[in-house]
Amino acid sequence: MSELIDIFTSHKSERSFTEQPVDEAVLDRIISTAYRAPTSVNSQQVSVVITRDAGRRAQIAAIAGGQPWIAKAPVFITFVLDMHKSAVGMAAVDQQQIAHQSIESIVSGSTDIGIALGSVMAAARAEGLGIVPIGGIRRDPQAMISLLELPPLTFPVAGVVIGHVDEPAHQKPRLPLATFRHDETYQTQGLEQQIATYNDEMVQHWKTIGRNDGESWSESVSGYYKNIYFPDVLPALLKQGFGTDK
Repeated sequence: MSELIDIFTSHKSERSFTEQPVDEAVLDRIISTAYRAPTSVNSQQVSVVITRDAGRRAQIAAIAGGQPWIAKAPVFITFVLDMHKSAVGMAAVDQQQIAHQSIESIVSGSTDIGIALGSVMAAARAEGLGIVPIGGIRRDPQAMISLLELPPLTFPVAGVVIGHVDEPAHQKPRLPLATFRHDETYQTQGLEQQIATYNDEMVQHWKTIGRNDGESWSESVSGYYKNIYFPDVLPALLKQGFGTDK
């Protein structure tokens, strides 16, 4: 197995970090992977905001629902869906942007952010650092927009914590590969049993690492998906100038 593939398949979301700074040259190399990542129609509709200031990281930790690893680790990167710069670029040739009025722009931009985020996570781990991606910043997107002073036609989609690991995390089991990989057409047969088996495996995983309160996968995902758990996303998107009805 190549070293690159091993980086991806050995992924763990770390939540225990030291306060040791990340070397500036290392951070530059990590950021360069997102900077050079592909984007739809070369729109380059991704920007990143680097937060090192301890006070600001503490604010982000609170915005994300109280995640102390955001405050503890030395670097937090926010990935921003950015159609502000494309609007400015179009204005330079006397054109008006309308794509941001469509849900497609949000899907496309979020896809590009996922690619950039994955690149950064792999690069950070290749540099010997730990990471944990953070979606919790969407819990209060308006607070993030204000904190980072984001202009209209931008939106903070996700973030990532980067730092030196203190106590390494355990890699979680996954649903069977057959629930993920579908050859030619989507396969639904046997899904219920595969999920049931995985639920038992997850409970055993938690017990193995000393977590007797650990939930099954079905229970865990239900805790999130039985509600609209980030209801402030749509109002913030609309306030930033995005549309969803086209």
